[in-house]
Amino acid sequence: MTAAVTPETGTAGAPEGAAPAMTRRHILQAMSGLMAGMFVAILASTVVSNALPRIIADLHGSQSSYTWVVTAELLAMTATVPIWGKLSDLYDKKLLIQLSLSMFIAGSLVAGFSHSVGLLIVSRVVQGIGAGGLTALAQVVMAAVIPPRELGRYSGIFGAVFAVGTVAGPLIGGVLVDTSWLGWRWCFFIGVPFALLAIVLLQLTLKLPTVRREVKIDYLGAVLIMSGVSALLLWVTLAGNRFDWASWQTAALVSAGVVLLATAVLVESRVQEPIIPLDIFRNRTVALTTVASLLVGVAMFGGTVFLSQYFQISLGKSPTIAGLMSLPMILGLMLSTTVAGQIISARGKWKGFLIAGGIIMTAGMGLLATISADSSFGLLSIYMVVLGVGVGMLMQNLVLAAQNDVPASELGAATSVLSFFRSLGGAIGTSALGAVLSHRVASEMEKGFGGAADNGGAGHGVPDLAALPESARQVVEHAYGVATADVFLIGAPFAFLALIAVLFIKEKPLRTQSGMERLAEENAAAAKAQAAPLH
Repeated sequence: MTAAVTPETGTAGAPEGAAPAMTRRHILQAMSGLMAGMFVAILASTVVSNALPRIIADLHGSQSSYTWVVTAELLAMTATVPIWGKLSDLYDKKLLIQLSLSMFIAGSLVAGFSHSVGLLIVSRVVQGIGAGGLTALAQVVMAAVIPPRELGRYSGIFGAVFAVGTVAGPLIGGVLVDTSWLGWRWCFFIGVPFALLAIVLLQLTLKLPTVRREVKIDYLGAVLIMSGVSALLLWVTLAGNRFDWASWQTAALVSAGVVLLATAVLVESRVQEPIIPLDIFRNRTVALTTVASLLVGVAMFGGTVFLSQYFQISLGKSPTIAGLMSLPMILGLMLSTTVAGQIISARGKWKGFLIAGGIIMTAGMGLLATISADSSFGLLSIYMVVLGVGVGMLMQNLVLAAQNDVPASELGAATSVLSFFRSLGGAIGTSALGAVLSHRVASEMEKGFGGAADNGGAGHGVPDLAALPESARQVVEHAYGVATADVFLIGAPFAFLALIAVLFIKEKPLRTQSGMERLAEENAAAAKAQAAPLH
């Protein structure tokens, strides 16, 4: 039996190219930098939500500018996730994650000093590219240093950072905008210290082996994937808002997206180092977890993104209070992620939690489909806890199942593919369900006002309830209550389909070696097989 090798004892006896096994203390130290980076990525997406109206007004932008400031970061982040993941299989993971943090810092500084909407949008693209790297690489690095069997013990920390970033972002943004001596520019500056801290912590604490091998980057495939995904994301983001779903713009964007992605598949099937190895989808676990991740993205992001609007309009709460009212869902997510992770690490069984998560998430979506303008916060809290518990069981454990079932050399690609499709599902869900909400709001307000009132823009902007008479306010509150319930009703089948997908995943024992240890073994076996004919 070989003795465990730790950073204190050196690497004697380890296979060539292997990294020393990391102790729990060293893993927690390394995770401090990773979690600081993850917090930065989440903060970038959430902190500007309450500040955007003030930002666009100060920079003299239009409603179209408002949309593009949000869309630019989303497009860049989603489209670059698989590219970062592939690069992590080829190059130094620590250097890549520090590079993504540096790009985020550059984008944040330019955004904070922007004096035109155009420059702000460009800076958001740079921020999005950096955030895409952080999204993909944090989980890849975790898989590299932590064995799948032990990963559950640390997933609670990941869930906590996700929860704090999600809740704190809008609250911090609101406070910064309302504080006269700070202002909206600090919504971009505030992430810079966290990003710098993450770079320093990663440099000091993260020890990964440097894998040197000849590589050929598939630049054509990368451009085709980014272009194709961007075209489809532009369509789902702008359709129903900037133009009709059935229009020439839709035909042009969808056709362009399909052609570009079809060409990308052709290129990826022929190059030596594809950005997304198509062979990875022959793995049943990867294929099913990818489908489930896409559906979870549609249901989760497509539904929950409208809750804050519901709190503010239907229930008449302030933006700050609306942010606090989402705490039950976040707490449910944290609790289930932590508890499920601990039990999975102790017992080594994970499929039951995926099935339970699918059932509970579907139930949570169904319960939230019953809400109205008269719903009590106590009842809403219960429904949100149920949804949060389901999401917590599903989201992280889908990644665990995929990482456990692929070679260590494909950890980056597998992880980034799941993150990519979850983000893509979120973008599709947010846009499509947003169109549903807009249509239902307009319909309900037309009925409430007898078709006599001008409710134009009701589905695209937030009405000023304080400026409305009591009778009109009740109509608006009812309209948004009914429309938000419809969003969850339509989202529930997607959650159910995610449950169907996980039912077909075959449970396999969790590996007890980290990604670094597995990669060293794979490299040693490959070298031995290559040398065998010479003897």
